[in-house]
Amino acid sequence: MRKRFVVLTSAGVGALMFILAAPAVAAPTADTVVTFSVEAGSLDIVAPAGPIDLGSAPPGGTLTGQIGPVSVSDTRGGADSAWTATVFATDFTAAALTIPFASVEYWSGPTTATSGGPVFIPGQLTAGDAVPLTGTTLTAIPAMAHTGGTGGSTATWNPTLIVNIPITAQVGDYTGTVTHQVA
Repeated sequence: MRKRFVVLTSAGVGALMFILAAPAVAAPTADTVVTFSVEAGSLDIVAPAGPIDLGSAPPGGTLTGQIGPVSVSDTRGGADSAWTATVFATDFTAAALTIPFASVEYWSGPTTATSGGPVFIPGQLTAGDAVPLTGTTLTAIPAMAHTGGTGGSTATWNPTLIVNIPITAQVGDYTGTVTHQVA
């Protein structure tokens, strides 16, 4: 009887091992198809609408003042997210009087805030780099540039205008438009 018990025990262990080693039955599955879209991003620029009052000075004098933050936002993504912001101006007029746009210098200064990267390049980093404004989009001067990098980027700067009032300027309240653009 003892032999039989051992044989039965061995048979029981063998059966148990067969049950444990049996291939697993695959669990039921259910697939869900998921879709989404990647929208085109944009390249935008924002500048103060004004009016910005730079004060007053006599003929032959100089006025200096910041126009407020100018910001570029690039959400286009992609392998190359380079852009250049440029600036130009109209003549500054008071009734029939004119101070030409070239009498106004522009100084971008350094960035005040950035995101993304790797390189942001101010058009005119210091006051000594200030340049006269031009009068058309075709001859606009560089204000800020972003080179290289992937994905989005933002940059903000607070440009300064230097108005060199001609000695021949007549008394009046002069108004002109400074336009920033980005491409």
